[in-house]
Amino acid sequence: MDFYEPRANAGPTLPYLADALQVADATQLIASFGDNAGCEAAARADHYRDLGNAINFCRWRQIERLIVLLSIGRAVGTVH
Repeated sequence: MDFYEPRANAGPTLPYLADALQVADATQLIASFGDNAGCEAAARADHYRDLGNAINFCRWRQIERLIVLLSIGRAVGTVH
């Protein structure tokens, strides 16, 4: 199951965004790397994990999830 697919009796698992800068970073990666933006965000997350920096690891992992969410081209969750 992918992270954006709903689970039984629960909504989709959406990325946690601490601030608007994360959206700006995702947008910049998409503009710079196109379809490979998610891979670039994952590489940055892995880099910070290897350094032992859990805060930036989690930050870039959430940006990776946001990029994937933006790339699916359909509404996720409840649409009103």
